[in-house]
Amino acid sequence: MKKRSTLLSLTLLLTMSLVTACGGGGNAAPGGQGGSAGGSNDPSQLIIATGGTGGTYYPLGGGMADHITKNAGITATAQATGASAENIRLLRDKKADIAFTQNDIAEYAAKGTNMFEKDGKIEAFQALGALYDETIQIVVSADSNIKTVADLKGKRVSVGAPGSGTEVNAQQILEAYGLKFEDTQLQRLSFADSAKAIQDGQLDAAFQTAGTPTAAITELAATKGVKIIPIEADKIDAIIAKYPFYVKTTVPANTYQTVPEEVTTVSVKSMLVVRADLSEDLVYKVTKAIFDNTDKLGHAKAKEIKMDKALAGVSLPVHPGAKKYFDEKGVK
Repeated sequence: MKKRSTLLSLTLLLTMSLVTACGGGGNAAPGGQGGSAGGSNDPSQLIIATGGTGGTYYPLGGGMADHITKNAGITATAQATGASAENIRLLRDKKADIAFTQNDIAEYAAKGTNMFEKDGKIEAFQALGALYDETIQIVVSADSNIKTVADLKGKRVSVGAPGSGTEVNAQQILEAYGLKFEDTQLQRLSFADSAKAIQDGQLDAAFQTAGTPTAAITELAATKGVKIIPIEADKIDAIIAKYPFYVKTTVPANTYQTVPEEVTTVSVKSMLVVRADLSEDLVYKVTKAIFDNTDKLGHAKAKEIKMDKALAGVSLPVHPGAKKYFDEKGVK
């Protein structure tokens, strides 16, 4: 009997060992995050979903990709996209791993509202950290007779790429003036294509939500000349009352060479989000590579990325890897 008992014990031990080796009894966190290096959901290289080539996301994402490649032990590449809303869908579909988005768009995705009504709630992403204010800039040529948002009625107006955060911002700002998309000759063009269309006289105005200075506007100012249309104080108050993720802001004087005065408008917050199923170790290294090198990202907007503001305005759950990094830095 003793022999059989010993044999039975050995058999049970062997069975338990095999189950554990196959992943049956691991300590992985919910959602497959594991928390260790080389997680099963980690890709061999990282794709950073950015925005159009004429905006701020794309060049800034390129700088981040360089530092992730140098410091996180994994190759990263910036990819031009339709920006915020498309980027979150790319994370959901595992066609991107890190993405730029606006805080308002991230909230819509998490709740399944606005442009995400058909998608339903998207839970495949978490916050990495907040970056800087993204300013809604309404751009016209320097010789345009458009002076206020109300003047956009009946005009040829671009509201950004289809499904972009800019598109929703434009809708909400026009709403404050009693206008709808149907009241304009609507076009949905990227930042770069909008600038070219204004230069060629094929477009009257363009909404662009991006960090200032925005490359496409800077280039247009140098060739055609631009004006930035202000939003009046009472309209800003109404916008913020209905959509509290907006803040009043100004485009500083001389941000663009043909705009010598400051312009009052509104901003939302830009942020980075990541696939929720990436390992804690990988996201920790990525977060460190970005926030330890904000002074070396090669874009003027990087100066506004502050460590102590990295979680400001973030309503999403923060990825455990990013949280570990910010905990070490005392950021709350």
